[in-house]
Amino acid sequence: MFRQICARPFTVFRWCPGTRMRFKKTEVCQTCSKMKNVCQTCLLDLEYGLPIQVRDTGLAVKDEVPKSDVNKEYYTQNMEREIANSDGTRPVGLLGKAPSSSDMLLKLARTTPYYKRNRPHICSFWVKGECKRGEECPYRHEKPTDPDDPLADQNIKDRYYGINDPVADKLLKRASTMPRLDVPEDKTITTLYIGGLGDTVTDTELKNHFYQFGEIRTITIVQRQQCAFIQFATRQAAESAAEKSFNKLIINGRRLTVKWGRSQAARGKESIKDGVSEMGTRLDPVPGLPGALDEEAPANYFNLDPSTSSVMNIALPPPPGINPPPPGFGPPMFHPMGHMGPPMPPPMGMRPPGHIHYPSQDPQRMGAHAAHGARQGD
Repeated sequence: MFRQICARPFTVFRWCPGTRMRFKKTEVCQTCSKMKNVCQTCLLDLEYGLPIQVRDTGLAVKDEVPKSDVNKEYYTQNMEREIANSDGTRPVGLLGKAPSSSDMLLKLARTTPYYKRNRPHICSFWVKGECKRGEECPYRHEKPTDPDDPLADQNIKDRYYGINDPVADKLLKRASTMPRLDVPEDKTITTLYIGGLGDTVTDTELKNHFYQFGEIRTITIVQRQQCAFIQFATRQAAESAAEKSFNKLIINGRRLTVKWGRSQAARGKESIKDGVSEMGTRLDPVPGLPGALDEEAPANYFNLDPSTSSVMNIALPPPPGINPPPPGFGPPMFHPMGHMGPPMPPPMGMRPPGHIHYPSQDPQRMGAHAAHGARQGD
């Protein structure tokens, strides 16, 4: 298979990485691997552990290696001369001139070993039901993947040249759906919100991390909300801190949330709308402002029309043993309600003797005529 990529003579090494794992071997020569800065066996980038197509996309590099034998040999000789003149610690060619890092590549980079890559292939005899080795079979006895799955059709030659790699397409789609931090349009915003501090992160630790991006004006920690607000002196420093820290900030083993702060106008509108300050305390309503509750307004519990109804003012009778005030010197016992209905009966102390008033005897109550007619029908 190595002749599909590299036709130069080189030593092929073959080994088994562990028990019940498949044998691996070198696929390209050292010159071809150094030109692309990839592993000679898996053909993944040595720095990020990603396919070449993903790495070149993240670094905006288009390194096209000639595919014809004559042109490829001439290109390889020039690259060998450049490799010999370098110290061997940096890639050569267009890759060596590319930016040193990429935010997308740092997020997609694999930081732990991927041992599934060393698993043996699936036993074709077991799939057909003809394998007689049992547990001694060096291949996997598992059901193969869906043949329509793009990952089932991988070509090592396409991986080296960085074209039509299904694994790279899957990683690029994952990168397009990853969360990102948009820069606000308001240029006056120079504050970053840091969430998820807990009880262990201090302002000194925040300062030790963020001072590298520029001058810091203030660091405000809100212990109740377990968050902090870091204000930078310049907008450029705030943008650099947000770009380098978003989704990558870990202090004392805690992954912290990084967001942009809001402008003064936006915070003021939300505070008035919600009635809650930035510290999380409830704000008292201010009389006269829209939405504030006017405590001086009378409460209308019965939904009466204030323009037509009159408020009743019933005075309580005096306690026993105290004579009522003479007529004309005291407040009226009750006020008429106008056209709303007949006056209410006087209190019990002002009624003539022998007259007892029950609510059921009120001829104006609802259903009184229906009840009277029913009694006559009986």
